[in-house]
Amino acid sequence: MRWRGRKQTILALARRLLDVLVGVGTRDACLAIRADDQLENRFAPLTLPRWETDTNASSLLASFAASFPLLRPSPITSAEMADHLLTRSEGTIGELAHLLTDAAVAAIESGKEAVNQRTLLLAQYAGPTERRRLFERELT
Repeated sequence: MRWRGRKQTILALARRLLDVLVGVGTRDACLAIRADDQLENRFAPLTLPRWETDTNASSLLASFAASFPLLRPSPITSAEMADHLLTRSEGTIGELAHLLTDAAVAAIESGKEAVNQRTLLLAQYAGPTERRRLFERELT
């Protein structure tokens, strides 16, 4: 096969691969997709487990800590701290990112320059359950 033919094949394959659509969401999002037969036939559900305190979570937390522009190390990889963070974020990576980002901002604003128990208390973060409760309270 000449290069021109290979190039066209590669470009056609790339165009196909770029058309991949992935939907990510909670149980409610899955139920919404299941409500429509056409959507349900096009999307195969894949359940991701919530993060738990283990070596994978410790590695994830170390990556977060390394990415913070803080002057002091953040002791977030300890089992106790990991447990606290994963409980408060309800074990999802998006919530964990929000919590740690808010805590990093609090660390900078307070001059502590590290994510620790104190800066976690100062963080302007409300977890999913707390946000739902606040929203439901506003409805009544």
